[in-house]
Amino acid sequence: MIARNTRQAAVRHVSMALAVSVSALSLAACGDGGSDDTAAKKGNDITVGLLLPDRDTARFEKFDYPLIKEEVASLTEDKGKVRYANAEASVTRQSEQFQKMIADKVDVILVDALNSKAIATDVQKAKDAGIPVIAYDRLAEGPIDAYVSHDNELVGQVQGRAIVGELGDKAGKSKVVMMNGDPGDPNTARFKDGALSELRGQVNIVKEYDTKEWKPAIAKEHMKEAIRSVGLSNIAAVYSANDGMAGAVIEAMQEAGAAKMPPVTGQDANLDAVQRVVSGEQYMTVYKSFLLEATNAAKIAVAKVQGRSIEFAALTRETVDSPTQKNIPAMLVPVVALTKDNIKETVITDGVYTVKDICTSKYRADCAAIGLD
Repeated sequence: MIARNTRQAAVRHVSMALAVSVSALSLAACGDGGSDDTAAKKGNDITVGLLLPDRDTARFEKFDYPLIKEEVASLTEDKGKVRYANAEASVTRQSEQFQKMIADKVDVILVDALNSKAIATDVQKAKDAGIPVIAYDRLAEGPIDAYVSHDNELVGQVQGRAIVGELGDKAGKSKVVMMNGDPGDPNTARFKDGALSELRGQVNIVKEYDTKEWKPAIAKEHMKEAIRSVGLSNIAAVYSANDGMAGAVIEAMQEAGAAKMPPVTGQDANLDAVQRVVSGEQYMTVYKSFLLEATNAAKIAVAKVQGRSIEFAALTRETVDSPTQKNIPAMLVPVVALTKDNIKETVITDGVYTVKDICTSKYRADCAAIGLD
């Protein structure tokens, strides 16, 4: 788990901004003769239900769950609890876990939906039971109370821009393979739209795949098919929507005999992906500060349960629309392209990894070559 003092350093600038926002709103309320009309509905003895989608994405188990658990404890003087369940890539299992949370009468549910449409029925059941639901990382359908994620179209734009920038003058004649995520994940379309806004008209997209449940094994089979169809030497770059698939894409190309990798994108800044960036196997990954995403999700959940409407409003100043709901209160955390040039300024500064974590014996020489030692 990330040490609490490291986490606090990473989120201090956001916390300070939020404190200013909350103070300003509070003063405005006092000036109008008003007050926070929803005095704490619950005390600190609360239970936050957390539903995460899979174990293939390394960040969920290693960072998101521990960070949310730690932040809830911090916000509630160690009296608040997190009840956690992982769907292990099963929509049916996630629904069962969701319904169990409702039956157990948790105070609020944070859900990272495997399938945004399928989860809507469970969201409605929670609403009927008086349990707030906050969509985490992926936008769920149904009557959710808030959404905490990143600007997912921007994620795709950052990835697409990285490919075009790296290809340079050769971009117009370059053949690019697109490895999209799970079509059941609402973020997939946003990543894709963002990427296409940068790639369309700039490169030649010769193959495009949707990858069920983001499974690396499926992505690898897709990549093998692309290599057979296009020819390994003709593939100038691969847009991979996340790091798990990026690793599978790279494996497929290595097994096909690639001596040098074309630019391959990713997302999530998984440790193995950062190491591949160091070695030059993967060109970039999108670092989405899950420290900020997770800790602020916990803040929003606790504020909602405790009826602190001013703080809740300060945390969710943006709005998003889902197919079933308009103007959902939202917090969208910024993203950054992680390359060899900014590893120190991103995942190391934020305390996600140490140099020792990244620069194992296999990567020591590559780390030294980029000054990461």
